[in-house]
Amino acid sequence: MKKAFYSFLLLILVFALSACGADTGDDSGSGDDADKYKIGILAPAVTHGWVAAVAYHAEARAKELGDEIEYQIQTSSNAEEMTSQLDDLMTWGAEAIVAFPQWEGMEVPIQRALDEGIEVVNFDIVIDAEGVYRVAGDNEDMGVQGAHYIVDKIGTDGNVVILEVPTSGSVSELRKKGFVETIEEIAPDMNLLTYATQFTREDGLKDFADILTSNKQIDAVYSMDDETSIGVLQAIREAGRTDIKVVTGGGGMQEYFKMMPENEDIWIQSATYSPAMVKDAVNVALKLLKGESVEENTIIPTSVVDRENYEEFLDDGSPY
Repeated sequence: MKKAFYSFLLLILVFALSACGADTGDDSGSGDDADKYKIGILAPAVTHGWVAAVAYHAEARAKELGDEIEYQIQTSSNAEEMTSQLDDLMTWGAEAIVAFPQWEGMEVPIQRALDEGIEVVNFDIVIDAEGVYRVAGDNEDMGVQGAHYIVDKIGTDGNVVILEVPTSGSVSELRKKGFVETIEEIAPDMNLLTYATQFTREDGLKDFADILTSNKQIDAVYSMDDETSIGVLQAIREAGRTDIKVVTGGGGMQEYFKMMPENEDIWIQSATYSPAMVKDAVNVALKLLKGESVEENTIIPTSVVDRENYEEFLDDGSPY
């Protein structure tokens, strides 16, 4: 009888421990990974403050969605390396990929991923692949806004330097297109001088120093990027030039915003193209995996920032 009683107690104890174990597993969520969507994120290695912020914001959004997704984020220095990482993500089992390719040569590998049934959301750069979704700012409108801003400040004639960045592909092409076409429409007598540079302050400084030497009168500078513009402003200061009345920019860099009220003799402008837009790309990827309807192109509007409204755009927590 006593032996039977102890056997009964043992059965109760085993049942209780089993129940407790099941509850602990449910609370920890350790068995839920199989139910999560797998999203891969491909970004360039850090070559520019804006690029660094893209990877930062993409990972931040992925972490916020941790209850719904697993993710891997990888950064690369060229198209070959990004292609290899794309293959790794496919092997991992990625169901969607958010890609920010800054080089030519990514069309074929991205098309291969699409053909395998993987959803691809392209951030910023235009990729010629069938079935890709895209999230970007309005590059062409940035050029339109820059043209209107310069004409508003200096009038309809003068010498304007355009700093294009051919290596950035569609980004530079669209910003230049918006600017040139608008100037042709609203200020056809404007003299436009085009030079190539890069999206870095070092190149802005070096290239614009040479441009200043070659041009004795410049009324405004259409720069497409805030970091380039910081270099331009340094070149202007070091050359002691007082003829330039406007320097535009693009991106939305906190350091650049803070320079706006300090330069009373030059109107410093930025057309916003926030790296935080990549969060929208991650959101689109998740919506696609859930079977929700998504527009093929999601375009985020541009805002113009200068010393009259820059305080509205200050953010001490921003990495860019």
